Amino acid sequence: METGGNSLPSGADGVKRKVCYFYDPEVGNYYYGQGHPMKPHRIRMTHALLAHYGLLQHMQVHKPFPARDRDLCRFHADDYVNFLRTVTPETQQDQLRQLKRFNVGEDCPVFDGLYSFCQTYAGGSVGGAVKLNHGLCDIAINWSGGLHHAKKCEASGFCYVNDIVLAILELLKQHQRVLYVDIDIHHGDGVEEAFYTTDRVMTVSFHKFGDYFPGTGDIRDIGYSKGKYYSLNVPLDDGIDDESYHYLFKPIIGKVMEVYKPGAVVLQCGADSLSGDRLGCFNLSIKGHAECVKFMRSFNVPLLLLGGGGYTIRNVARCWCYETGVALGMEVDDKMPPHEYYEYFGPDYTLHVAPSNMENKNSRQLLEEIRNKLLDNLSKLQHSPSVQFQERPPDTELPEADEDQDNGDERWGSDSDMDVDEDCKLVPSRVKREVVETDMKDLVVQKGTVEQGRGSMTDETGVDVSPMPIDEPTVKAE
Repeated sequence: METGGNSLPSGADGVKRKVCYFYDPEVGNYYYGQGHPMKPHRIRMTHALLAHYGLLQHMQVHKPFPARDRDLCRFHADDYVNFLRTVTPETQQDQLRQLKRFNVGEDCPVFDGLYSFCQTYAGGSVGGAVKLNHGLCDIAINWSGGLHHAKKCEASGFCYVNDIVLAILELLKQHQRVLYVDIDIHHGDGVEEAFYTTDRVMTVSFHKFGDYFPGTGDIRDIGYSKGKYYSLNVPLDDGIDDESYHYLFKPIIGKVMEVYKPGAVVLQCGADSLSGDRLGCFNLSIKGHAECVKFMRSFNVPLLLLGGGGYTIRNVARCWCYETGVALGMEVDDKMPPHEYYEYFGPDYTLHVAPSNMENKNSRQLLEEIRNKLLDNLSKLQHSPSVQFQERPPDTELPEADEDQDNGDERWGSDSDMDVDEDCKLVPSRVKREVVETDMKDLVVQKGTVEQGRGSMTDETGVDVSPMPIDEPTVKAE
């Protein structure tokens, strides 16, 4: 009997969820360099925990198709994508001007396989969006995604390609409104900027604010033009604990869901907001962090779960393993099963770690002021803005693989510029495996100069998803 992808009943709603999980076994091999805090190995550690806790057999497991040049160019500038594709550690000294122009070199180093890494994590996020669009799952997970700082023309904060923006663009083919929620300790600046002038995407970011990277995300930043009041920023101080965090998260997100009525939700689950993170300064427990996932799941709206930051890698793996269990509606044991990375989790070898006794600098008065201000902003929204759909872009094709004659290259078509590794062993055969095509053709968003009012404003992000009949674009092609 086929059980892959069917979760167990969870909480008061008792509704089963079908979960798709995207993972490429190569992702843990990419290496930012000695001393760099971003370690893709944490994704491999997370996967090992999922395997040994027995969670993989309850999900559909997919190896993502790598995103192609033209997929990435739905948001990113052509010359930036071309640079990422061609630069290597050996040739970078010959491209100093471009390194500076695209902000590549220090926080965002050139490393072996950089472009393949970008293609892999972006392919997982877009693949998840495609699955959701086709109604093939209720929740899609890509822990290698969530790189929310990348801009149209530059890398930032360890992020090169903004897989979140690309996934949201895919979701917008099917859904009039998409909600983006970010619980990384850093402000989700790249995603906010991309959709700052539209009401078709609402962005909500909970983050440390004040002398902290990237420096954006003031509570007064609320969106612009059609997007006014569709960006919400929740600025927080050091040491916030579970209770204080939920005091803001639940009423704000509850009101957003009531007023905005999104057709799909993207939740960036950056784990650097956990207590004890190497770069972070919050004091959330894993259960407290996962409570946000549980709360979003309770609305029973198509949900894309993505990774993000997280630099104490043993805790990142703990967190995302537990949150996968939450997505499935399965409680996982605190006692960790032996596995290949068991030694990372000593001396206790448990899934949960106690928060510290650090001071919570977020006073109740401050939290109330933030809560009241944001709820007031939400009261200024019209209930679920209407978007006229005179003609919808065609769905991304999603051919089902014939497991006896699985030829991934043919599914890309004759114009493919990517190779598919068919020999890569992913999971035991009892777990269903598919390959997803993410063609991303005919997006509702076009790059160019946005005409607004009497004057014209060049949209630095290159994204215009204003609520117009989509067969009458008002953007000029570049």
